[in-house]
Amino acid sequence: MKTELEIKQEMCEIGRRVYNRGMVAANDGNFSVKLNEHEFLCTPTGVSKGFMTPEFICKVNEKGEVLEANEGFRPSSEVKMHMRIYEQRPDVNAVVHAHPMYATTFAIAGRPLMDPIMPEAAIFLGGVPLAKYATPSTMEVPDSIQEYLQDYDAVLLENHGALTFSDTLLNAYYRMESVEFYARLMYQAEMLGGPKIIPPEKVEELYEIRRNMNLPGKHPAMRK
Repeated sequence: MKTELEIKQEMCEIGRRVYNRGMVAANDGNFSVKLNEHEFLCTPTGVSKGFMTPEFICKVNEKGEVLEANEGFRPSSEVKMHMRIYEQRPDVNAVVHAHPMYATTFAIAGRPLMDPIMPEAAIFLGGVPLAKYATPSTMEVPDSIQEYLQDYDAVLLENHGALTFSDTLLNAYYRMESVEFYARLMYQAEMLGGPKIIPPEKVEELYEIRRNMNLPGKHPAMRK
């Protein structure tokens, strides 16, 4: 089991990955990790996620109230969104919010990523719905994602960005990579006249593969 310091170090490493891949600009983005039912680590507001060190990381409770924060640092104002996910999804231990270029382009265009265009996306994502626009840092944001939390592990935020969550921080980050890859494929396929959608019966075969793999998280295949 990782120590709190090791988790903070991992958060800094994920921050560098997110920043270096161009998934955020300047001080954008935020992510968190669940320590237990009442304690969560989260990134601070107003700092670049690509240049964090462990002392930047804040600790909050399930209400988003500060438990620990070094001078000059305070939790992200988006922590309300994270807490809603932890509240609704006991299986989730980490949340990543970023603004990856292609996924955010679809979010700005008001278009979800729901078409099954490749096996990996169907199996591991199962589609990425679009939550209606909500003012950042307000309760509108957690309310906007509420309806998708029981069936998906990734959501686009209209005119805002992308949100992914999983059992570990690394897996939540990988899911963000997958969402961005899916969005880029869709964008480029449309430049060639539009994607060829996998037929429903073949999608169901992919969903059966998903069910047999016993993967963590929620997914449309698990409704059955």
